[in-house]
Amino acid sequence: MKSFLKYVLATVVGVLIVNIIVFVFFFVFIGALTAFSEKTVAVPDNCVLTIQFDQPLQDRTSDNPIANIDFLSMDMTPGMGLKDILDCIRRAAQDERIKGIYLNLNDIQGFYGGLASIKEIRDALQEFKSSGKFIYSYSNLGYSQQGYYLATVADSIYVNPETPLILSGMSSSVTFYKDAMDKLGIQAEIVKVGKFKSAVEPFISTEMSDANRQQIQRYLGSMWGHIVQSISTSRGIPADSINALADRLNFYSTEQLKAAGYFDHAVYEDEMLDILKMACGVSSSQRLPHISLADYQYAPQAATTAPTVKDEIAVIYAQGQIGMEQSAKTIGPELAQTIRQARKDKNVKAIVLRVNSPGGSALTSDIIWREVDLAQKEKPVIVSMGDVAASGGYYISCAADTIVAEPTTLTGSIGIFGMFFSGQKLIEDKLGIHSEVVKTNAHSDFGGSFPLPLPVSSRPLSAYERNVLQNYVNQGYETFLSRVMAGRGLEHDELDAIAQGRVWTGADALEIGLVDVLGGLEDAISIAAAKAGIEHYRLAEYPAIKSPIEELYDLLTTGVKAHVLEKELGNYYGLWQDIQEMTAMQGILARLPFQLNLNE
Repeated sequence: MKSFLKYVLATVVGVLIVNIIVFVFFFVFIGALTAFSEKTVAVPDNCVLTIQFDQPLQDRTSDNPIANIDFLSMDMTPGMGLKDILDCIRRAAQDERIKGIYLNLNDIQGFYGGLASIKEIRDALQEFKSSGKFIYSYSNLGYSQQGYYLATVADSIYVNPETPLILSGMSSSVTFYKDAMDKLGIQAEIVKVGKFKSAVEPFISTEMSDANRQQIQRYLGSMWGHIVQSISTSRGIPADSINALADRLNFYSTEQLKAAGYFDHAVYEDEMLDILKMACGVSSSQRLPHISLADYQYAPQAATTAPTVKDEIAVIYAQGQIGMEQSAKTIGPELAQTIRQARKDKNVKAIVLRVNSPGGSALTSDIIWREVDLAQKEKPVIVSMGDVAASGGYYISCAADTIVAEPTTLTGSIGIFGMFFSGQKLIEDKLGIHSEVVKTNAHSDFGGSFPLPLPVSSRPLSAYERNVLQNYVNQGYETFLSRVMAGRGLEHDELDAIAQGRVWTGADALEIGLVDVLGGLEDAISIAAAKAGIEHYRLAEYPAIKSPIEELYDLLTTGVKAHVLEKELGNYYGLWQDIQEMTAMQGILARLPFQLNLNE
């Protein structure tokens, strides 16, 4: 009886705790929703717009308050999408209250995103300078390579006198798991097409293949070359001198770097604030009038008398890994429905598909490709590639009228692979687990069973099974090629020579015909309007963001864990995601063979 009462009491306490948690989150949700919907910000006169990157950079801003809650501090931490950042910079150029822009680039907590995203922001800042307003850059903790690349757009680059600048070039490190898997008794079962499709190498080899080394060397050289040339043009430093500095890998004083042209001034932060006050016409004894980029997006805009327009350009975001479920950070088959709705909407005169994806499911990629192809036959479809639009990301892009990419976008990777894991030695030899099979047909036990809560089967593929899968992958590769051939007007052998799973930068992809124009999202929208023959239009973003109620439901199930992990792990959150994806990376995939982190 005592034991019974103890369990009843524990159950009651558990239910009460859950209800309290739900109750607290409900009021947090209501408060966040109210604060979010009512937020307006006043812009001071003669102020500076401060830009710093302290939140992860996404293509799209979430209008949902739940997505902007820091669950450790219960504060609102509104993030900004790339499009909104670009819009704010453009608005600031015309805003008489804004005297200039302050790039506060303290890179220890910097979230810059990929190199292509940085370039789009850098281009917008370059355009801002035509307004005659100033751009000053400062780092109190030291510039990273990404930060310095962005900083070189400024009129003047300031730095703390004691912080170094290390330009070391770019590198890529590949980790191999084969020996560890051998010790565990796990064997990777691989079927693939494309000598450059290197996603499987870490599981079947202990060293990099010549083909993989070749492609990595090529795209790293292309990306680094773009950074060096941009710095050289902005700072007037010969490209050879920048590369020589990178080769030496030495610590130089800020005075030496000033003399070489890398910095303009070495000052402490309080001095930097005084410089900004002077630029804004404020005395040193007064507070600096400023507004953050995150707040400026909520500043009321001047009323316009422009007529209401019905013509619409639909900007459809395809962001994240391609799988079987659509979410804010993944692409699912539902995206095809979104494209179909835009195709059938008579008010939508053109579609811009913003792709930022390393690929994933070959099946889902083909489902989405079909709708892109159908839409292209009825109205202009322009693809804007972000940091990466490769493999499945290129698959869903290739049917568009025009493909726009940044020089540093990673794209191509036209290839398919299948990967499965067998744990026969682990299961039988190390754990002593044995299975017997009863089946109705010759191949009912195809792939083996899964006696452990791990993604490993009880036996390796048979020669017949491997042959069946290889033929299936070959067929998938030929289908992929046929999609690209139809969309890009390339012959089979011509395309196969540049396919084979090889990754290209946007600059190289332009030369070989996989990309049409170098540019960003704004360029893609301008091209869409021109092709549609419309001058006045409104932009509409899709897919629709989940309602607050839907977001709250997701939050109370899995969202809290993700939010807390992202906050605690910071820049390492991506690595945790990679590990999660790696354990699930089985089946037939059209995916980029790696994640690229440019925080050098």
